[in-house]
Amino acid sequence: MTSSIPAVGTGPAGAGTLQAVFLDLDGTLVDTEGFWWEAEAEVFAGLGHILDDTHREVVVGGPMTRSAGYLIQATGVDITLTELSVLLNAAFLARIARGVPLMPGARRLLAELAAHEVPTALVSASHRTVVDQMLHSLGPEHFALTLAGDDLPRTKPHPDPYLTAAARLGTAPGRCAVIEDTVTGVTAGEAAGCPVVAVPSVTRIPPGPGRTVVTSLEEVDLPFLRTLITESRGGVHRACSAESAEN
Repeated sequence: MTSSIPAVGTGPAGAGTLQAVFLDLDGTLVDTEGFWWEAEAEVFAGLGHILDDTHREVVVGGPMTRSAGYLIQATGVDITLTELSVLLNAAFLARIARGVPLMPGARRLLAELAAHEVPTALVSASHRTVVDQMLHSLGPEHFALTLAGDDLPRTKPHPDPYLTAAARLGTAPGRCAVIEDTVTGVTAGEAAGCPVVAVPSVTRIPPGPGRTVVTSLEEVDLPFLRTLITESRGGVHRACSAESAEN
């Protein structure tokens, strides 16, 4: 996968050390994947279509344009992509207006990274209005940088968001740990050359080269993230239980 975003900070400086941590939003830091599905079901019900649960795995974790486009095609609803995106964002924003629940371990991890002054970026496929709203629950002070899905021409699964985050922080992608909950996000992080921690939320994510699979952010702390950079990235990291991997 190619990108027009240059990778910077790839020299020997900082070799073998963790330079930054990049975190996804929905399903990774905040427990909102169910909120998105509820918003999609509500909007389509208003348009005269009942969404089948089989669509859920397709739309989870993707950018708004991809999810909305897929649902238009799947249902045949007479609406433009722009019009549907506006309706979906409005329905979702109404649900998160009173705050969002954080995933187990999220608040502790953010506090630990801040306490050790590890540069941290929030990298999401959600629109900027959604990201800014959810920052109220997460605390904007925890992030040196935030990137939304509509901040760049291309978002996940393209590597552009993670390459952009590394470039703006002056770090090497290979020295930045990415934490994601979907295959779409994992694909973006790996395409950018980052070691990836997968914390599956809705769909299963198998282990792979340079990828660590865990069951919860409760298993992730700063020493753990540092080992991802210092260990060889040629092997397969697997921190999930055998039972979880089979599900």
